[in-house]
Amino acid sequence: MTSSPDPGGYPASVKADVLSEALPYIRRFHGKTVVIKYGGNAMTEESLQRSFAHDVVLLKLVGLNPVVVHGGGPQINAALKRIGKEGTFIQGMRVTDAETMEVVEWVLGGQVQQDIVMMINEAGGKAVGLTGKDGSLIQASKK
Repeated sequence: MTSSPDPGGYPASVKADVLSEALPYIRRFHGKTVVIKYGGNAMTEESLQRSFAHDVVLLKLVGLNPVVVHGGGPQINAALKRIGKEGTFIQGMRVTDAETMEVVEWVLGGQVQQDIVMMINEAGGKAVGLTGKDGSLIQASKK
């Protein structure tokens, strides 16, 4: 008897193999908070975005507590370009003035974060978004 593919595109036997292989990790990290850095190409291709959202929901369903920390460099650069500004980098780190910081906060805390929360919720999760400014969650000082 062969397994037929489900709407996700993978046969049940492949999913069973993956879950079987993952079981020791699920047991080890059950109940633990796991931080996931989400960025790069996974943020730019719709199929990868949807897959990411489903994976985050799966992690929660098997007992882990995923926290997503996301990037958004390309989206920030595009927004800066729209207002006629170019990002400044020193040794690979973005340097921001007040105007650029407003754009960064708007893009990351608004556009990017809302898209991620929406995708996770559409995949069956119960995501909420927080920024470092919310409740003074993160405080920083200039070096």
